[in-house]
Amino acid sequence: MTGALHALSGLAYLSSYPAGIRDQVSALLAQDPAALGPLLLRRYPQAHAVRTDKALYQYAMDLKSQHLRNADAVNKVVFDNKIHVVRHALGLHSTVARVQGRKLAARHEIRIAALFKQAPEEFLRMIVVHELAHLREREHDKAFYQLCQHMEPHYHQYELDVRLYLTHMESSGERLWDA
Repeated sequence: MTGALHALSGLAYLSSYPAGIRDQVSALLAQDPAALGPLLLRRYPQAHAVRTDKALYQYAMDLKSQHLRNADAVNKVVFDNKIHVVRHALGLHSTVARVQGRKLAARHEIRIAALFKQAPEEFLRMIVVHELAHLREREHDKAFYQLCQHMEPHYHQYELDVRLYLTHMESSGERLWDA
């Protein structure tokens, strides 16, 4: 597949963005399919240090205690090798309801795509903030994104950059940050 054709097919991660942004990315990728890599590396030179599920859980709980003290408890936060970012999301928030005697107990779990084990801290933060926001807001509506932006003021920029990274990986096939 030629670079330009490949670049146009690789904009699935940017489909909800304005045409102007998609056109800029298409033009950049048409010139060089690996052009997004250097741009992202300049903006985010190193990967985060959160490597284990235990460290990820602590990272998420620190964010939760800062912004969502009264929200439901999160029972599990893990990197998940089974999440495929195209079919699913970057992370998953699930609530499992269980009957315990006469009470209904809910367990909240957050799973982050293992791809983000080697990514900048800003990317990880954006994904964790997104999944934590689902503790309060179920739908991706205005209130949800306001909460995300309250928890991370640069949320929208980081989300765009994560999508640019996924577009880069699809067009060039290379990861930018190593463990």
